[in-house]
Amino acid sequence: MSLLTRIQALLPELPPSERRVADLVLNHPVEVVSAPISRIAALADVSQPTVIRFCRRLRFPGLPGFKLKLAGDLGAGIPFVHDRLAAGDGMDRLISKVFDSALAGLARGRDALRPEQLARVVEALDRASRIECYGLGNSGVTAQDAQMKLFRMGTPTLVCTDSQMQRVAAALLPADAVVLAISNSGRTRNLLEVVALARHSGATVIALTRSGTPLAEAADLLLPADVQENPEVYAPMVARLVHLAIIDVLTVALALRKGPAAITRMEAAKVSLQSTREPR
Repeated sequence: MSLLTRIQALLPELPPSERRVADLVLNHPVEVVSAPISRIAALADVSQPTVIRFCRRLRFPGLPGFKLKLAGDLGAGIPFVHDRLAAGDGMDRLISKVFDSALAGLARGRDALRPEQLARVVEALDRASRIECYGLGNSGVTAQDAQMKLFRMGTPTLVCTDSQMQRVAAALLPADAVVLAISNSGRTRNLLEVVALARHSGATVIALTRSGTPLAEAADLLLPADVQENPEVYAPMVARLVHLAIIDVLTVALALRKGPAAITRMEAAKVSLQSTREPR
């Protein structure tokens, strides 16, 4: 995790004076790297000891180590935008912040997805006799998208977005089935109970969720979606986009593994829809 991302995640816990330092770093990281402590304190309207306390809160002994890490992240091109929305933002800034937040989130999601993790997930899906996609709320919509893409690969694929039906379905799964459990928080009790039932049935569980969450720990395989959401927006917008992108990667990888037969099926599905569209 980049230093800027760590700072953004820490914002709600900071006292007001240290939060002013954090906002300065988030909005003007390049200037902070080159500024002396007196300048940083003046720009943030805090004392110099407050700047040091802020650095130590992030586990740096002082400002030099903090600036060294910040400069390294900036030089490495760590994707980040300070996407906090404000009531006075005009439409131009709102558009920029929402799109920039999405782009940065997608870049972080891409970097967190390891090829070896993806390969194990694709192998499990390729072996499955049956695939079931589970999600609740916003994640239920993502589960529907996963089902619409995966069933074209030739394996029977169902989606379930009702918690009681998920319990019944999970209890009746064959041992060679695979469950794709999708959750932004990774902490939904109903879904965790369903995953336990699926594993008791012998099915393999793939979790598309945040690392280190109960769902991630309960699953056999993990597709990490570690996204920092904007605290002023009460819907997991960026996480949903990252989930959808990971599902796209998964679908393409599975089609390539299955070979020409899967490609032919996908082409047939596309052709079947052509008659429903007006010609250009």
